[in-house]
Amino acid sequence: MQPPRKPGSIAGVSLMTATAVTVANMIGTGVFTSLGFQVVDIQSGFSLLLVWILGGVFALCGALSYGELAAAMPRSGGEYHFLGRIYHPAVGFLSGWISLTVGFAAPIALAAMAFGRYAGRVADGLSPLPVSCAVVVLVTLAHLRDLRLGSAFQNLFTVFKVVLILVFIGASFGVSNPRPIRFAPQAADLDIIQGAPFAIALLFVMYSYSGWNASTYIMDEVRDAAATVPRSLILGTVLVTALYVGLNWSFLAVTPADELDKLAAAEAEVSHVVAASIFGDAGGRLMSAMLCVALVSSISAMTWAGPRVTQVMGQDLAAFRYLAGTGAAGIPRRAILLQSAIVVVLLVTATFEQVLVYIQLTLTLSLFLTVLGVFVLRWRRPDLPRPYKTWGYPVTPLLFLAIGLFTLGYTLATRPAESLAGLATVLVGLPIYLLSPKIRDEDGRPGPTG
Repeated sequence: MQPPRKPGSIAGVSLMTATAVTVANMIGTGVFTSLGFQVVDIQSGFSLLLVWILGGVFALCGALSYGELAAAMPRSGGEYHFLGRIYHPAVGFLSGWISLTVGFAAPIALAAMAFGRYAGRVADGLSPLPVSCAVVVLVTLAHLRDLRLGSAFQNLFTVFKVVLILVFIGASFGVSNPRPIRFAPQAADLDIIQGAPFAIALLFVMYSYSGWNASTYIMDEVRDAAATVPRSLILGTVLVTALYVGLNWSFLAVTPADELDKLAAAEAEVSHVVAASIFGDAGGRLMSAMLCVALVSSISAMTWAGPRVTQVMGQDLAAFRYLAGTGAAGIPRRAILLQSAIVVVLLVTATFEQVLVYIQLTLTLSLFLTVLGVFVLRWRRPDLPRPYKTWGYPVTPLLFLAIGLFTLGYTLATRPAESLAGLATVLVGLPIYLLSPKIRDEDGRPGPTG
C-alpha cells in the first residue's frame, strides 16, 4: 500500500476538475423532475422560482462553511474526516460507515437505473437493467485506469452536461408562444410561502442540491487543496444554482399549465413535456439523451468521491486497511471495486430506494454536525491556521443550521420508522469501530498498531 499523497503537492487535480466533481454530484435527475410535482399545489411562478433560489442559498451557506473546515483540515474523507477531528473519531466513523456501505452506492444505483430507463427511450428495445449495469462498469473502468483519465472523463461529461442545460435555457427564449406566467411577486405569494406545500417543495429542492460538498472527499488528490477545495465548493454551488433557476424558469415559461398538472398527476418527467414544447416530437428523445449524459457525469463523480472515504478509513482503521490499498497511480482500486459491486447488487435487487429513505436523516445529520463544527472548532482550536474563513460568519452557518434543523424535525415527524431504522443502521457500525485496532488517530498520528 502506498502512503497517501500529501494534499497541496504540485501534481494532482486542478480547480476545474474539483469544481466539475462538485457540479456533477449536484446535477442529477431531481432538477429535471421536481417541478411537475411542485406545480400541483403551487401555481405562482415567483414562489416556484423562490424555492429553487432558497435551496441554492442553503447549499451555498453549507459550501461556505465547509470551505473553512477544508482549508483548516485538508484531507480526503469529507464528513468522516471533519467529524472525527472536531468531535471524536467514532462520530466520524459512523458517518464514514454510511458512505462505505450505501451512502454513495445507493445514489449511483438510482442514477444508473434512470440512465437505463432514459436510454430505452432514445433507442427502442434496450433493456434497462443490462444498460444500467453496463454504464456502472464502464465508468468504473475509466476511474480504475489512472487519475488523468478519470479527471478528463469527469471534465468532459460535466462540461457537456452544463452546455446542454445552457442550450436548453437559450432555446426557451426562442419559443413563439411562451406560457403567460407571472414571475413578479404578488400579494398571494406571502400566503404560499408560509404554507405546507412550499415547505415540502423546499425539502425536495434541497435534495436536488445535495452534492455541494463533493470535492472535500478527494482532497488528497487536489492540487493546493487548502485553497482549491473551498473555491471549488463555492464556484460549483453558485454555478448550479444559476443553472437550476434558469432551467426551472424555462420549464415554467414554455410549458402549458394544464400539461404540467397532468404530468404531475401521472408522476412522469416534466423535462419531456418541456422538450416537446420547444423542439416538437423529437423533444422527448432529445431530453432522454440529455439526461443520459447528465447521469453519466453524476455516476462518474460519485464513483470517484465515494471510494476516497473508504480509502481514508482504511488508513486509520486496521479492519479496513485492505481497502486503502492503491495501485501504481495511487488510485484506491479495491475501494472502487467494492463500491461498484454494491451498486450492481442494488441494481439487481432493486432495494436501493428503501435504503435511500433509511439513510436520509443520517446524511442530513452528518451535514448538520459538520457545519455546527465550524463554531465548535473556533471555540476549541482558535489557534488553528485557517487559510480561508467562512464568508458571512456567523450568519451563513446559522442559516444553514436553521434550515437543517427544520429538515431533521420534518423527517422525524413524517417518517419516524424509517428515520429510526436509519439511525439503527448507523449504530451497527459502532461495535466495528470499537473492536478495530487504530492505525492513526483523528490528528493523523500513529495509533496503537500504526
